[in-house]
Amino acid sequence: MIDIFDITRYVGKDYSGAQEVMEDEMKEYYKKSNTEMLLRSLAAKQLVAANAEEETWLRGEVVSIEQEQAKVYYVDYGFSEVIEKKKLRKLSSQFYSLPFQATKCKLAGLEAFCDNPAVVKEFETVACGKILLVEILERSAIPLVVLYDTSGDEDVNINAACLKAIQDKSLEVNVKVNSCHTYVKVTCVSSSGTIYCQIPSKGLKKLTETLERVDQYFISRPVTSDQFLSVPFCGKWCLLFHEGKWVRVEITSIHSSRAIDVQLLDSGAVASVKVSDVREIPFLFLRELIEIPPQAVKCCLADLPFPIGMWTPNAILWLRETVMNTSDCSLKVMKVEDSKKLVHIYLFSPKSYPNADRSINQQLSNADLWTHQKDVYLSSDSSTISINSKNVSCSTTVLQEEISKKDLNSTVIVSLVEYTNATGIPEIPPTFPLPKPGEQIDVYVSVACHPGHFVLQPWQELHRLEVLMEDMILHYNTREEKPVPLEKNKIYAAKVDKKWHRVLVKGLLTNGLVSVYQLDYGRHELVSYENIRPLIGKFRLLPFQAITAQLAGVDRGHWSEEASILFRNNVENKPLVAVVQEIHEGQTFWDRKIVTFLVDTSLPDTDVWIHDLVCEYIVGISAS
Repeated sequence: MIDIFDITRYVGKDYSGAQEVMEDEMKEYYKKSNTEMLLRSLAAKQLVAANAEEETWLRGEVVSIEQEQAKVYYVDYGFSEVIEKKKLRKLSSQFYSLPFQATKCKLAGLEAFCDNPAVVKEFETVACGKILLVEILERSAIPLVVLYDTSGDEDVNINAACLKAIQDKSLEVNVKVNSCHTYVKVTCVSSSGTIYCQIPSKGLKKLTETLERVDQYFISRPVTSDQFLSVPFCGKWCLLFHEGKWVRVEITSIHSSRAIDVQLLDSGAVASVKVSDVREIPFLFLRELIEIPPQAVKCCLADLPFPIGMWTPNAILWLRETVMNTSDCSLKVMKVEDSKKLVHIYLFSPKSYPNADRSINQQLSNADLWTHQKDVYLSSDSSTISINSKNVSCSTTVLQEEISKKDLNSTVIVSLVEYTNATGIPEIPPTFPLPKPGEQIDVYVSVACHPGHFVLQPWQELHRLEVLMEDMILHYNTREEKPVPLEKNKIYAAKVDKKWHRVLVKGLLTNGLVSVYQLDYGRHELVSYENIRPLIGKFRLLPFQAITAQLAGVDRGHWSEEASILFRNNVENKPLVAVVQEIHEGQTFWDRKIVTFLVDTSLPDTDVWIHDLVCEYIVGISAS
């Protein structure tokens, strides 16, 4: 059964390394022929040493006994073998100390398909005999896990790969070179110009019928706790109520216990949603919905009139307005890239098929669509807009109506800018109140360069910061807004490593990158200009959390690399107590610095003062 399987063995010095040492010792030990090592009787579940092949000896557990043979389960490898009794010896007590290395686990998401031959075969193909990364979701006697093969250029989710083996190939969308399809629905146009389409097919028809029954199922039953996700994990298929109906989604990233990223399997769109908004697929429909392959076909426009680098906001806006939300587009397949699962197409809006000169591909030759303009900026928080640096007041609704009246080929660009006045919300959040000299505060050290520079976060505020960042993910990842004009020393939101941070822009580089300072973590980063957004009012209420500091009780000066490493290893990413000695104010809150003692109170019997460790190290180096 695939829901309970054996990982061959853990890899590492204390695991596979220790096992290899033990097996070498067993090899030498059982070279002896002492009669006391022979087994005069055998019993089920008895631990033995088994001469598996040649001079190799392994630890085993007797499963069953039959005349002159016994079935033995190798506890460090996870498989069984029938072996002659004369090849078994008593397992010496010195070989009991190392824990058994084969561990039984459950593959998350495959519990209902443990007896499916296609799943078993796929698992044997993609997982058996390989070194894999294990993500443990639930720690129990038989842990629930997700396996990843990290040996290639891209990580492979083994659980997801096994799940795909269940899909019915006859329900896949069939596209071939030079094939034409009508009544196509464009479901998503990404900012990179990638297009997702739904093509009429047997699978799409069955999916629509099944999801209609799912909708009736949820309507007819009260909401219960078992409908919510029990354990979210990457690769899991579930349901999301989107635009008035239930749709299939796959979890692609987990930000926290509240926020996850999902891809809508049958439209190609991606979104960040609350975990509470997602539902388990009811068991009644589980096999049926898993068997239907994703119905979104990933496409790109073929033979565009000129080389396309980065798509402009105007081109994307025009493309969306032209082809989205219509179900009678047409396409012709020009090329299929199986390796990328990408279809190159000619796309036609209604009434233009099959005239290639009137295709969407040719219409994109309008040069105005590829000119970066910054004529109009629309505030995200108010009705104030700026046109050519002249302030004009009008309602957002009126502006949208005016834009909708314009020709879609016009050069008007609508983008969001930072708005901070006339809302009652301060441009800069209130400053976090520091303790007075001599007072103490629980802190978390987010950055530690050396004793002369490190960054603290108030421990009691960390939960509020986590909630804020989850809300930022849900806000910014669900809105595909255009980048904003940037200014140095202004505050924005920036996407760093899939999360949104409150940042201060420090510099604008000519290669499209922006130097930013994370105001809640104290780190300097380089981010793409495309990943910066205005910091809206509701994200300006919590004081910025990063507090710059230097260590008290030590001489201030140049720090060696060794001393810096010692300091970093003892404080970075750890909760400590800070006893403030001095406060140095600056022109802005991020310029202020505190001089503080740091105390590690995690040990049960004694407190460790970090400056004492540093001083002892310096004295030891000087003495040597």
